[in-house]
Amino acid sequence: MKKIIRSYLRISLLLKITIALILGIIAGLMLGEQAAILAPLGDLLIRLLTFLILPLIFFTLIVGVNQTTLGDLGRMGIKVFVYYTVSSALAIVVGLIVASIFEPGTGMHLTGSEKVDVPENPGIGSVLLNIVPSNIITAFTEMNLLGIIFTALVFGIAFSAMRANPTLSELGDIAMKIVTALNEASLLILRAILQYIPIGIFAIMANTVGSQGMDTLVSLGGMIGVFYIALLFHIVFYIVIMSLFKVPLHDFFKYARTPIATAFVTQSSTGTLPLTLEAAEKLNISKSLYSFSLPLGATVNMDGAAIRIAVSAVFAANISGNPLSLSDMLMVVLIGTLSSIGTAGVPGAGIIMIATVFVQLGLPMEAVALLTAIDALVGMGATALNVAGDLVGTSVIDQHEKRRRRNLHEPL
Repeated sequence: MKKIIRSYLRISLLLKITIALILGIIAGLMLGEQAAILAPLGDLLIRLLTFLILPLIFFTLIVGVNQTTLGDLGRMGIKVFVYYTVSSALAIVVGLIVASIFEPGTGMHLTGSEKVDVPENPGIGSVLLNIVPSNIITAFTEMNLLGIIFTALVFGIAFSAMRANPTLSELGDIAMKIVTALNEASLLILRAILQYIPIGIFAIMANTVGSQGMDTLVSLGGMIGVFYIALLFHIVFYIVIMSLFKVPLHDFFKYARTPIATAFVTQSSTGTLPLTLEAAEKLNISKSLYSFSLPLGATVNMDGAAIRIAVSAVFAANISGNPLSLSDMLMVVLIGTLSSIGTAGVPGAGIIMIATVFVQLGLPMEAVALLTAIDALVGMGATALNVAGDLVGTSVIDQHEKRRRRNLHEPL
């Protein structure tokens, strides 16, 4: 048994995940709906990753704040917000262009019998208000990432101020030693959880394929195909912008592929966050940057979801017999970008975003029900791109910051 465990540990995590994906697909096709028996193994993976989200975000962000100045933190925060907003808008444009070329849904017609219950859109105002939690404990128990980020920032700044105060410096140093130790303990637990990831991915993949089956994939294959083509085009954008900012592409994909693959299977940007943070550390990105940009990105930066909105809008317009006009497409870009932020961290966020755009454009809500049939298949690619986008944006901003610091130290 010990030899088997040692052999398993020696195999690279990527190879184990790849094998797990393939075996999961095979098991799902063979077992069909009976693959649901494996679901608890997949649920365990989600629980293990979710278990670490709070300590990793909270402790990592406090440590990161104390490794930089408030001025640098504010400047990087503005860059992160601008990048996430522009990237999401561009993702919608890419989705609209690709969908307009391939025209998914052409030839299909709604029966008018499909219905779907769409959760209420909380709106941007509510999301912004949730940044400041009314109760710290509630922010943690309800997994309010924006509230947790705010809390960590406040305490991080407070500890920094204590360390700079001669009368409180000793207490500040003690507090930071405790937080740093807890952060290292969280990372140690993460390294142990990493070894279970292939098993969980196998179970999730088998259950997903078994429950979705091939009928759904074939009947709505055009929509799915166009969506993934749009994702590939946006990945090209990522490669171009990383090349422009001289982000080492080999290193990026070497370390980013594990969180991206995990996000693809689990369909959870938040659940994958521990792996995304670890990838950023391996990429030598500044902790003061990634400790808040990645948790924030997991909440508000949704490039994959933005492409999903665009392709879904074109699909719904085509099956209703009313193709989108140029003004409609501009409306999709505007509303879709705002919706991707306004539904941050809300259960059923994908459905809410799509429904919000459909209502504004007068598209049939029955199409939302049709799209939920392929929710898992589309959600996989969307989530993977969401996580990739978070890491790309963080890497690009990190390189820009490093270039800025080099220029400041160059002789005039």
